[in-house]
Amino acid sequence: MKVLKFGGTSMGTASRIKDVAKLINDGNRKIVVLSAMSGTTNSLIEIADYFYKNNASGALEKTNLLERKYIEVINDIFEKEEFANKTKEVVHGIFDYIRSFSKSVFTIFEEKAILAQGELLSTNMFQFHLEEQGISSVLIPALDFMRIDKNAEPDIAFISENLKRVLKEVPKVDIYVTQGYICRNFYGEIDNLQRGGSDYTASLIGAAIKAKEIQIWTDIDGMHNNDPRYVENTRPVPMLNFDEAAELAYFGAKILHPTCILPAKLNNIPVRLLNTMDPKSHGTLISNKSIKGVIEAIAAKDGITAIKIKSGRMLLAHGFLRKVFEIFETHRTSIDMITTSEVGVSVTIDNNRRLAEIVNDLKKFGTVTVDEDMVIVCVVGDMPYEQVGFQAKIVSALKDIPIRMISYGGSNYNVSILVSQEDKKKTLNALSDAIFNTN
Repeated sequence: MKVLKFGGTSMGTASRIKDVAKLINDGNRKIVVLSAMSGTTNSLIEIADYFYKNNASGALEKTNLLERKYIEVINDIFEKEEFANKTKEVVHGIFDYIRSFSKSVFTIFEEKAILAQGELLSTNMFQFHLEEQGISSVLIPALDFMRIDKNAEPDIAFISENLKRVLKEVPKVDIYVTQGYICRNFYGEIDNLQRGGSDYTASLIGAAIKAKEIQIWTDIDGMHNNDPRYVENTRPVPMLNFDEAAELAYFGAKILHPTCILPAKLNNIPVRLLNTMDPKSHGTLISNKSIKGVIEAIAAKDGITAIKIKSGRMLLAHGFLRKVFEIFETHRTSIDMITTSEVGVSVTIDNNRRLAEIVNDLKKFGTVTVDEDMVIVCVVGDMPYEQVGFQAKIVSALKDIPIRMISYGGSNYNVSILVSQEDKKKTLNALSDAIFNTN
């Protein structure tokens, strides 16, 4: 059995929903994981924000507006009045549930319950459409089997046991439809796997049932070898190793959520990235296989801040780096890159929320300088250190670009370069010319 996940753009209009229904109707058994329709989660976040601000009238106005949008989509999807009315009844019930929060105290738990409604809307609408088309299918609620533990990590044993139980209850079905993103927490409350979590849902389900393949369907034909928004003539990468894909996903390739990789990798389940608008395209196949000595792709991560701590007095002292890292841990801020010298250490972060406190604490150990509006450009491939040549190619391509930091050695799959935001486009194009556009 395969697991197919369709994102918000794939479900964004009535015509696209119909296209997805045709695409999955091939007679093979599968689990279909759906995100909310594009724009819905943002609307629900806005509604929740109005409730937070005790502006019930604003929340209700936005709720009514979103419901009207769904009614228009329903009118475009269904040919038979019977199925249109069934769907409208369910959709109206979901929006009445959202409206009910105007009469309660609003907390983070209520917000998560509201955000879950996007996936409930899309899956109910899609399932009724499949029924109208006479397609053998059933809706299995993710809230019946998808759970996180006390540490907000997926409860793998619970998911596997309860998903298998749910599937056994309806064995004679070709297509199982379920929600991405949403789950219950350890206490049974509605929760979620964070934004982009539908990819994670698909991977967790694939791991639980030992799927033959996990497919992530979006609006682009695979993971490209560079960012097409800044570089012309990019191409999809036909095959990637799991580690390469994880690096690209973390460092800016938005097509795939970084957390999606691990469950599939551990269970040796290939992940295929495909284009809903061009289903015949090969896309990108991610597996445990790799091609050694080949640079596969380039990605960029914006919003980076570089912090340098200079201290000739303390750097070589025992425990200095531990004290530096403890400051970032105390402020719950992750580090992306790190470079050291005899008199200083530089690190990068992608979350400035606690920057002032971090800098204040670091000043106890040395002179601190901060560079904001930086970009990490990540060159990815299977690049073993003993194979010479690729390092020189990367560095020589950037001979006219100021480099703030460079990092290699944490793995064989990634060379990271830190440049200013204004040099991002130039850097991406220079690397493409040197790596992909020459013989």
